[in-house]
Amino acid sequence: MKPIEQILATKIVAIIRLADYARAVDVAKALVAGGINVMEFTLTGKGAIEAIGAVRDALGDAACVGVGTVLRAEEVHVSIEAGAQFVVTPVLRKEVIAASVNRNTLVISGSFTPTELLDAYEAGSELVKLFPAQLGGPRYLKDVLAPLPFLKVVPTGGVGAENAREYLAAGAVAVGIGGSLVSNKAVAAGDFGQITATARACVAAVQPED
Repeated sequence: MKPIEQILATKIVAIIRLADYARAVDVAKALVAGGINVMEFTLTGKGAIEAIGAVRDALGDAACVGVGTVLRAEEVHVSIEAGAQFVVTPVLRKEVIAASVNRNTLVISGSFTPTELLDAYEAGSELVKLFPAQLGGPRYLKDVLAPLPFLKVVPTGGVGAENAREYLAAGAVAVGIGGSLVSNKAVAAGDFGQITATARACVAAVQPED
């Protein structure tokens, strides 16, 4: 299954933003145990590139692994060589979109305004990341999609189990969940059971209501 198909099916991208990725494999296993198999490791932490390779080696097809906070084209190439299956940016970076498209790799470009979201889509970002989503909330997303219903939006920033369903109801195709799912504190304490439990809650939150 292609990364975009996995994201659309699971409706959750776990954003792992740690100061150090020494326990990356443990984090990934905890997420998969909780039902989340799509995850991105952001380049803001120590050892992110190595973490991508380690998780791909350890989990294989059990996890779809991407790279986040990508700002430069060269980071795209290094990450893909390490095993990244998709690329995520925090802002509209057309050079990153172009580099990803040239490598036949899914890119999810961060944007906020309707103009940025459309620009990202037209540049080749099949999925577009509404960030920071909490500034406008689900109502803002719904308003943006009214004239731009073809956009496949993944709200990120302030999204968790408590509001994920609201974003999906507003038209999101998936959500990005970060600090409320994987925290530096939980990883430092080795509390991977907490990560698994939170993952299960998030998965339950994106299920359609009966």
